[in-house]
Amino acid sequence: MVTSVTEAFLFLHPISALPGFHAHWIPRLNGINVLGDRDFALRNLAPRHDSIIAAEYHGIATHHHAEQVHGNSIALITSPCDKKIITHAAVDGLITNLSGQLLAIYIADCAAIYLADPVTRAIALLHSGKKGTARNILDQAVSTMVSTYGSHPSNLVCVVSPCIRPPDYEIDIATSIANQARDLGIQNFHDSCENTAADLTRHYSYRMEKGQTGRMLALLSIC
Repeated sequence: MVTSVTEAFLFLHPISALPGFHAHWIPRLNGINVLGDRDFALRNLAPRHDSIIAAEYHGIATHHHAEQVHGNSIALITSPCDKKIITHAAVDGLITNLSGQLLAIYIADCAAIYLADPVTRAIALLHSGKKGTARNILDQAVSTMVSTYGSHPSNLVCVVSPCIRPPDYEIDIATSIANQARDLGIQNFHDSCENTAADLTRHYSYRMEKGQTGRMLALLSIC
């Protein structure tokens, strides 16, 4: 469903329009059995996800995934690796300034936060749900980018993916992230304004589908 994929990541234009950065979003994919737990759904989604990644990203050496444990720890990717796919244990965020490394986060109601610094050419991709937002994973990522690469918050471009929102959830994750971004001095902030629970033709929703569902895939790399 190329059309649905194309429509779904227009919210990423603030990052994709930057020279040398490639942000992508794989939405709900039709015709795939995801009526099981996370591992079952991801196994069935993997062939389609892999084909889309192969078409979108050329010359990528390694795919980096976060284990996603609903915390605020982040993996800093500082050197290339020979492995095709790496899952970083016990983290919910990924940061690098290396080209050829694809950052990937699975989403099904929580928010993916994309960060790009066009000055230092560093990127971050974060999984920020109820717990990650409460623990301010965005602050953790920005602090790491500042200390490691010399990033300045005012230079960062920040985008929040589709996520669950009121009235379908008691916590407004996206608004909380927006407030955190403002407090950090991030001026170039963009919210997709899409509610994953409101349109199950475009999104998987863990809450609305009682955990028996697939995952969207947030992707970010430096070209």
